[in-house]
Amino acid sequence: MILPFAKYILFRNNLLFRKVSPLPRIFQGHDYEQFNPLQQKFSTSDHCERLSWERSNKEILLEKLKFALRNHQVHEAWESFQDFRSLYGYPEVHLVNQLIVQLSYSSSHVWMRKACDLVLQIVGEKSGLIHADTLTKHALSLARLQMPSPASVILRLMLDKGCVPSMHLLSLVVFHIVKTEIGTHLASNYLFQICDFYNCLNDNKVHHAVTVKPDTLVFNLVLDACVRFKLSLKGLRLIELMSLTGTMADAHSIVIISQILEMNGLRDEMQELKDHVDRVSAAYVCHYRQFYDSLLSLHYKFNDIDAAAKLVLDMINSHNCNVKKEYGKHLQNPCFIAIGSPNLRTALKVHIEPEILCKDSVLKVESRQVLIIYRGGKLVLSNRALSKFIIGYKKDGRIVELSKLLLSIQGELCSVAGSSLCFNVIGACIQLGWLECAHDILDDLETIGSPMGRDVYMLLVSAYQKGGMQREAKALVKQMKKVALLDKELSDDAMDEHNVCEETLNALGKADLAIALAQILKDEDQTVFPLVYNFNASIFFFCKARMIEDALKAYRRMVSMKVQPTSQTVAFLICGYSSLGMYREITILWGDIKRFMKSDSLVGSRDLYELLLLNFLRGGYFERVMEVISHMKDHNMYPDKWIYKSEFLRHHKNLYRSLEASNIRTEAQSKRLEHVQAFRKWVGID
Repeated sequence: MILPFAKYILFRNNLLFRKVSPLPRIFQGHDYEQFNPLQQKFSTSDHCERLSWERSNKEILLEKLKFALRNHQVHEAWESFQDFRSLYGYPEVHLVNQLIVQLSYSSSHVWMRKACDLVLQIVGEKSGLIHADTLTKHALSLARLQMPSPASVILRLMLDKGCVPSMHLLSLVVFHIVKTEIGTHLASNYLFQICDFYNCLNDNKVHHAVTVKPDTLVFNLVLDACVRFKLSLKGLRLIELMSLTGTMADAHSIVIISQILEMNGLRDEMQELKDHVDRVSAAYVCHYRQFYDSLLSLHYKFNDIDAAAKLVLDMINSHNCNVKKEYGKHLQNPCFIAIGSPNLRTALKVHIEPEILCKDSVLKVESRQVLIIYRGGKLVLSNRALSKFIIGYKKDGRIVELSKLLLSIQGELCSVAGSSLCFNVIGACIQLGWLECAHDILDDLETIGSPMGRDVYMLLVSAYQKGGMQREAKALVKQMKKVALLDKELSDDAMDEHNVCEETLNALGKADLAIALAQILKDEDQTVFPLVYNFNASIFFFCKARMIEDALKAYRRMVSMKVQPTSQTVAFLICGYSSLGMYREITILWGDIKRFMKSDSLVGSRDLYELLLLNFLRGGYFERVMEVISHMKDHNMYPDKWIYKSEFLRHHKNLYRSLEASNIRTEAQSKRLEHVQAFRKWVGID
């Protein structure tokens, strides 16, 4: 038993008893008495020295930590590290990094959070203690466990220290982060920050700027995620960033860019891309199926049936090998497309390489097959695309042009049905009761010199008779005799033969086209008014040209014509005002946006709210900032506070920092201080 005085001496001489308790936890597995100085004899002999208590504890804890790390005992390593840190501070640098790496390799979310908290604490206290490659491994592990928010925090901490992971490792981190919508927002905002950092280094001619320049794969991963989660506005800003950083767009990029341009209704930019895509070699035709799908979809949205028909014919002709040889030399030169208009001197231009396709890329672009399908080595029209042509031409009363288009497509076998295309179209029209349209197509084909076979005429005769249209049926029978399809009056046997033909048609599934036609007619009322796309395209052009008054006129005319603005409409205007520093005008536009949202005619997206927030922060309109934040909370939208905090510190770092409430002179100043303080609290600024 230790006497009270001995206890006092032990307590006074050893800080361990003041810092950590109990002892058995630290010395587990060791002989306690061996390290107790009161259990040893005091002697002046050389072979009987007193051990240093402080040194013994430190060495033991270090040995325990090293042993646990060597044997990958995460729990023991963590306990030993915490004990050591509470007594002596941080251990050697390589041990700290080794611990974080081992924690990062754990598949447990609990350990990953502990590792992340430790990293944040160390960076705040002693940032030089953690190596860049350790932070990169930790960010990658967080991303793999689908923890995008802490992963983005680690990446941004590195960026604050002027460090960016190698593009190979960064692409792996981004690959995992963008699997969710929130992760895509975080990854895209981080990409904006990297680009700003790179452009700053590049402008100052820093030699290592090229090492932090985002590569094509990183852009492709984020852009593809923007398409998947329908983040059209963010995707458009990323395309512009590719231009500002000089990042080359490969074949994957072009397809993804086309989808983003389609979402934003920017047809002119798509047309410029088409000039280059049409010239690629046959080996790339399959890859660009989605591009033609997106452009054809845009033509339909603009209700431009002529442009849609021209696109299909150009798509057919682009398969011509002789034409490819003429274009071969063109593709050897650098290609650029303008974002805005090629006629603008200030237009941003993206460098594209249509025939560069990284086969080993981790990116697998998923694309829909709605309008264009790749079959038999060629691009072919789906039933849905064909239905839109039929409905469009029929609505305009231009059946002759429809017939010519059908023959042109059929001649190249560029349809789902191949050489039976005209037969299927007429059959579908008959099934929908469009007998006059079917008859007109038959007449047009005769006039052109490509009459249909006997079965098609008999289908129409039967339909006339079933509909009680005997006069039309007799007229068609005479027409059949005229083209030598009948030698005598239509008999019962011939009618029976026709019925067999009709049953065969349905059995083969040829009615799919009729189903597609019926579905599109049903969906037509739900489509956006085509004028919206025309107005938006004009507003986008004027804003890019900094002709803000013209853009505003187009917007006012749009509203006066009761054409409902979309997210793109207001976003283009916000960007136009922002480019001129007209932040006050954005607050006025915000009033319109709230009015549209209140009437449910406009849905506020995270993209749009973020754009508003960033611009209100730059302009210093903190009441509006808190208003937008409130809207995001109401819609349960995840806010990327880091990007807003960075924007605030960039423009208003010392705003009202030393101003006391007692020094405020006006009510306006009081309110502004209140909103600034609320924002600082929200983003976590002390």
